[in-house]
Amino acid sequence: MEAVFGHLRSAIERGEYVVGDKLPSEAELCRTLEVSRPVLREALRALQAMGLTVSKSGKGTFVVANTVEDPTFGDYAASDLLEVRRHVEIPVAGYAALRRTPEDLDHLRHLLDRMEHETDTTAWVAMDTVFHLAVAEASRNPVFRRVIEEIRDALARQSTFLNELGGRREQSNCEHRAILEALADGSEHDAVEAMSHHLLRVETTLTDIVRPQHTTAPTEGRPEA
Repeated sequence: MEAVFGHLRSAIERGEYVVGDKLPSEAELCRTLEVSRPVLREALRALQAMGLTVSKSGKGTFVVANTVEDPTFGDYAASDLLEVRRHVEIPVAGYAALRRTPEDLDHLRHLLDRMEHETDTTAWVAMDTVFHLAVAEASRNPVFRRVIEEIRDALARQSTFLNELGGRREQSNCEHRAILEALADGSEHDAVEAMSHHLLRVETTLTDIVRPQHTTAPTEGRPEA
């Protein structure tokens, strides 16, 4: 999927497809790029999240921009989502360290054990959002949980995007484990630091995807595997 996404993104940024152009049909792209339809559709969804294309039901996929400004996940722009997460989830982790119960810790441990052995992206992403909800629950402030609930769909979309294009899953597991250890120790300082690091890594990976440091030369035909 990463190769197909990179191929199509490069074609748009090079001007092979300009704003207003309709991309070839899914069937044509699958034949040209020699990939399955599910792989192609994941790549097309990533292009849409980046703000480069829009999909119109029954009409196809159209180019709406040739440069990436700010990816959108569900109803929220990535920059807005990250800003809110920094102001909400970092203090939430601190409160959770002070207020968590043994049941909270057992739930989080069980969840992380499952996440560390999960290989399916969809299942892992679902547990990722549950993890962040569980930390908010451990803060014993229902308003925090309500905020995380509100952005839950956007978090899931962002998580999928980062895992498929940024290989974030293993890193995230380690970062989540550090958060859990801080909660178990009851250390507000360590919990705040662990969540801060986690969100910083999310932001860094997203930036690397949106504004890659190195651009590879375009290739002819199908993308490399």
